[in-house]
Amino acid sequence: MTAPAGLREVVLPAVPALGGLYLRAGAARLRARGGPSRSTLPAVRLRVDGVRADPARLTAYQHLLGETADDRLPAGFVHVLAFPVATALMSRPDFPLTLLGMVHLANRVTQHRPLLLGQELGVHAWAEDLRPHHRGAQVDLVTSVHGPDGAEAWRGVSTYLAPGVRLPGTERPERTDREEFRPPLPTARWRYDADRGRRYAAVSGDANPIHLSALSAKAFGFPRAIAHGMDTAARALAGVGAQRGDRFTWTAEFAAPVMLPATPSVRVARDGAGFGYTVWDGRRHKLHLHGRVDPI
Repeated sequence: MTAPAGLREVVLPAVPALGGLYLRAGAARLRARGGPSRSTLPAVRLRVDGVRADPARLTAYQHLLGETADDRLPAGFVHVLAFPVATALMSRPDFPLTLLGMVHLANRVTQHRPLLLGQELGVHAWAEDLRPHHRGAQVDLVTSVHGPDGAEAWRGVSTYLAPGVRLPGTERPERTDREEFRPPLPTARWRYDADRGRRYAAVSGDANPIHLSALSAKAFGFPRAIAHGMDTAARALAGVGAQRGDRFTWTAEFAAPVMLPATPSVRVARDGAGFGYTVWDGRRHKLHLHGRVDPI
């Protein structure tokens, strides 16, 4: 699996700090007026070599998410390692959408083999398939993580929505009716305290203001802080445990944010050859996200 042809490779000296990227994105948001002036994505692929997982950070992630404490990097932790490189791409001046305020719609990870603590990894990121959405514009951010042998071991595709944005020269598609959600039989109920966003930010580095406090979230239209979508999806993946094996696909579709604090209902159960999971508000019967984990 390779990146699309024609992309210019840009090598970064290190994985960028997310805090600085969000500050840059905040300044760009203040400057933005009237939506994007272009409907093309940067024809670049970012690359960072020599990336190593920090042992203390891995341990903290495993403890918070409920993953097994060993030297194999959970697929959700690999996303954490790769996410800043994709964010660096989205914060470029030539990226047509504004990073802050974007909504994570879906995620798909393919793990070909486990990556290990102590290995030097290569992280690649590029954007593709900018397209209209009935609520704005959406785009796929692709991250590819290579092992010490140079071969791809993990790939993630994150689909983001820029609400209210109209791409030049495009028409928005009609909204499709969503199937009515019928809550399944829960297998667990999680407890998310008000500081859950800050706790996940501490292990992931993703300190997006919408996750940190009610005050900072209100600046982006949320009444309270919301949980990171990948925190909730990765906790469901941890619920599958060792039964997922070393080679699998892991998908997540996000329907509505988890407002903090919260006690979402959860179902993680075998479904055919793999596992399905669903997270919802048990009191309001409102779906938060659902997805699958399937062997390959």
